[in-house]
Amino acid sequence: MKILPALFFPFLAVAVAAADNPYSETADAKRDLQQALTQAAASNIPVIVVFGANWCPDCKMLDLAMKRGATAPLLARDFKVVKINVGRFDKNLDVADSYAVPLKKGIPAVVIISPQNHVLYATRDGELANAEKMGDAGIYQFFKRATATVAVKK
Repeated sequence: MKILPALFFPFLAVAVAAADNPYSETADAKRDLQQALTQAAASNIPVIVVFGANWCPDCKMLDLAMKRGATAPLLARDFKVVKINVGRFDKNLDVADSYAVPLKKGIPAVVIISPQNHVLYATRDGELANAEKMGDAGIYQFFKRATATVAVKK
């Protein structure tokens, strides 16, 4: 009977670690983005595309802030969010390039696009690459400024 708990705890640890990964390793980024644009068009709201990776602590901090921090209600109300995994800078680079998002400046990186797929805002200088240091308050201020810019362009 001691074998069962010995097998269970490693499985649980793997499951918990996987649950903390905000970026799907198997998602079809182009399909997910197209679905988000279709939904955004139906409700006439912009789409926030977040480029990041599961190994990136700044990406995980941004994800946490977007899910549970002060930023969460700001984004949930007025945006559709899509997360795109860039792996070790070897996945979905063409998607980032199509929006002129320079991933070499750092991840996480963000682009806000209209329901018609026009860029309304994009990080160009690694503005969120230090999300851990920014913390929840800094991330909220970033999105408050970015979303205000988008509101002017609508």
